[in-house]
Amino acid sequence: MRHIAGPTDASLAARLPVDKVAQLPDLPPGRERAVKLATYRLGDGQTRVGSVDTGRGFVVDMPDFGNMLEVIDGGESALARARDLELQARTAHKLSDIRLLAPLIPRSIRDCLAFEEHMKNAANAIAKLTGKDPIPTPAVWYDQPIYYKGNAFSVIGTDADVCWPRYSALMDYELELACVIGLAGKDIPRQEALQHIFGYTIFNDASARDAQAKELAGQLGPAKGKDFDTGNVLGPWIVTADELGDPNSLTMTARVNGEEWSRGTSASMHHRFDAIIEFISQSETLHPGELIGSGTVGTGCGLEHGRFLRDGDVVELEIERIGVLRNRFVKQA
Repeated sequence: MRHIAGPTDASLAARLPVDKVAQLPDLPPGRERAVKLATYRLGDGQTRVGSVDTGRGFVVDMPDFGNMLEVIDGGESALARARDLELQARTAHKLSDIRLLAPLIPRSIRDCLAFEEHMKNAANAIAKLTGKDPIPTPAVWYDQPIYYKGNAFSVIGTDADVCWPRYSALMDYELELACVIGLAGKDIPRQEALQHIFGYTIFNDASARDAQAKELAGQLGPAKGKDFDTGNVLGPWIVTADELGDPNSLTMTARVNGEEWSRGTSASMHHRFDAIIEFISQSETLHPGELIGSGTVGTGCGLEHGRFLRDGDVVELEIERIGVLRNRFVKQA
């Protein structure tokens, strides 16, 4: 985040529960400051917004904001205030004393299909599941970004359980990078598109593969293959665009129960976020707080490897310079 000098919040410590406040230690020598914006819950049930200092393992409360959408709507002045609080505050919560939630409940979710390797691998894998010939990559996919709209009511955060839908026997994860819109715009030219991004987070687009394979024959959707409670996972926090830097050079890794299943890079996106934003914003206003997923990175799901999740499996999705999104997949009784 850019730093613009602002007033200190002398009352910060007084506004935090005394039994959960700890002194913010000095940053260890050689350790780079790396602040992220998070939504979290205290032991007393209060939900707050804060800046997470991963270098020291603390979160500093941002009492000026009721939720992450207020931060995003506040634009540069809100980011300046967030940075000022992080730099000036000397009291904070240990990460071990709070529970991270989804960093935001987005105003909308659009999920793209921007990685060619995943497109081809998934088509071959679905063909095996259905016993049909693989669907060739359509020419339109190369000409323009393809996306669907998801369900913002089903969003959860890191360390929350993904509830396996009862109608599915084949559950899967999807490793995706997502951007959060920060500046409204319509008919946005590609050369200005990245200026409209507030920040980036990790997106796990949980998928019921057997339901999805069946629905593909209807040529509409996806529907219940991806539309169920807890199916959209975001987190663990948002890294602001100026702090992340180049979003097109990030290593993306997935582990299941500690075993690496997937590894790829955002550099292999065929349609990058500038092109995606340019396309989506044609005759349509993009609003602050909307989320756009990249789609699954090549090899970034179990389907591409012929492997599926089991009840109780823990999936960790890691993206360089962002963090780790961790969730357990649990079958419902």
